[in-house]
Amino acid sequence: MKTTLPTALRSTAAGQEAEKILRSCVHCGFCLATCPTYQLLGDELDSPRGRIYLIKEMLEGSPVTDSTRLHLDRCLTCHACETTCPSGVQYGRLLDIGRAAVVERVPRGLVDESLRAVLRAVLPREALFALLLKLGRLVRPVLPTALSGRIPATRAPPAWPAARHARRMVVLRGCVQPALAPASNAALARVLDAVGISLVEAPAAGCCGAVVHHLDDPDGARHYMRRNIDAWWPLLEQGAEAIVMTASGCGALVRDYGQLLRDDPVYAERAERISALTRDALEVVAAERELLQPLFPAARRARVAFQSPCTLQHWQQIRGVAELLLRDAGYE
Repeated sequence: MKTTLPTALRSTAAGQEAEKILRSCVHCGFCLATCPTYQLLGDELDSPRGRIYLIKEMLEGSPVTDSTRLHLDRCLTCHACETTCPSGVQYGRLLDIGRAAVVERVPRGLVDESLRAVLRAVLPREALFALLLKLGRLVRPVLPTALSGRIPATRAPPAWPAARHARRMVVLRGCVQPALAPASNAALARVLDAVGISLVEAPAAGCCGAVVHHLDDPDGARHYMRRNIDAWWPLLEQGAEAIVMTASGCGALVRDYGQLLRDDPVYAERAERISALTRDALEVVAAERELLQPLFPAARRARVAFQSPCTLQHWQQIRGVAELLLRDAGYE
């Protein structure tokens, strides 16, 4: 794709990256077949190719409107188009650049921005989110059915084995996961303990930064990234083998720490190493597959359905691993 970005923009890192991505697009349209918003709405501007054109025109200086922002906001950031694209267009990175640019030129309305500000303030803060969830559970009986059904029931604290093995890995605690799905990390800890790996948390680590990154606050996201790097680094220096993710959305962003902090003179090198050492829980368990075989029952179990998240199959390109492990465990 031919581009004519202004000289001032081409002198910036974001401009150079955007120009490189734009020029890699060959207008083939393969992305249309895998884009959920295009399949639903049938509007070219709600497809990856259409959004690429919108971003190109915006960066080249064309007028930007609320409609431009709406079409970019509608993207689910599923990255299915990247899996399909024969040219390797890094659409997700271009979308990040485009969304940042459009919000600068067409600010959001008061209601929209206020909602995003509340989400940015609440979701990344584990203690605050847990408190509000607890309050929600208290008033659940008097809430409308449509709302009460969205509030999960209280779950008992899960068992977590003591760190007793020479091999150690670090797991991200996260922000909302400790309150909504407290069993996830503990379950992985028990599985790895059975094959001689101790899974530990870094108490000072928390939100990976994805929540605020996708809510128009890349600077706030980098704050969480730096905090996590500071929390994990001593454990890596003590011999931890990997940073493990039980939420693929977090893993997708942490794998991008090196890219997102590449211009940070203090954190760039450490961020690159963190990204290189990040593993999804499936990858870690699959690597110990032979040691797990004796633990699986011989009898067949039930038939199950597995929904692979976009952040697993498209962002991280991890496919077929969960299905393989489920079959090993006797499921159909």
